Amino acid sequence: MENLTDKVAVVTGGASGIGAGLAEALLDEGARVVLVDVEQSVLDETVDRLSAKGEVRGIVTDVSSFESVMACADTVFESYRTCHLLFNNAGVGGGGVAKPWNWTPNDWRWCFGVNVFGVGYCVTAFVPRMLDGGEEGWVVNTSSGDGGFQPLPDLGVYAASKAAVSTYTESLANAFVNEGTKLRAAVFYPGGNGLMETRLWNSGRNRPAELAREHPHVDEQWDYATIKEQLAAKGVQVADLVALGHSVLAALREGKFIISLEAKANGELMRQRAEKISRAELPTVSRGGVFD
Repeated sequence: MENLTDKVAVVTGGASGIGAGLAEALLDEGARVVLVDVEQSVLDETVDRLSAKGEVRGIVTDVSSFESVMACADTVFESYRTCHLLFNNAGVGGGGVAKPWNWTPNDWRWCFGVNVFGVGYCVTAFVPRMLDGGEEGWVVNTSSGDGGFQPLPDLGVYAASKAAVSTYTESLANAFVNEGTKLRAAVFYPGGNGLMETRLWNSGRNRPAELAREHPHVDEQWDYATIKEQLAAKGVQVADLVALGHSVLAALREGKFIISLEAKANGELMRQRAEKISRAELPTVSRGGVFD
């Protein structure tokens, strides 16, 4: 898909962070953009901010609710009769950090409800209609190196959810090709150009009351401001999320399945993990000093 002019793109988690960066990049290239987000006020602000760049609208949607996702898809196809690009980008952190045995049932329900079920629900709601349209298109699912390539020990629920996204996307991509469709799927691993300043860091603000944590955290929690200060001291800059969005679109034009600015480094990481697996060892290897 070389030319995005007038193509219809749906971006979940599109009101802020990586999603908003993707949206702005899409508008820069002439696409008509639908921002999907659970947070009405932020969604409205982002639509207002980006409206000068092109055609953009917002639809309040809870991706963890199949009924909400179906209503969103209905609105998109009633309005545009098509969808060419579906970016399943909405995600939550899962409730901070915790030892694997300290995650609660509601941590699992909330994290998987958004990060995994949300992707599946969007594919179920949008893809059959995209296939019926018979046009070229892409489904891009946002994963994470944490789980997609290697899990961080204290982010086990989040890592498990993102590993699921990576595996599911590979199955989806194969099915598109094997069935002879004009659709393709890609998995997006953000990172590589600085600190991701997204609302994922405080995604608990939108956590449903019925999925509240059953007991307080018993582990030391990460503080975003502290992490940002530490990384800044090491020369790490805040990422340009619009530039990141343009890199995603460039990768789609090249037909890539894995979209990552760190592809070479991740390939080396996986090689080291594979060597450990071949020896039946725990495959975790040092990654940026985290496991030293």
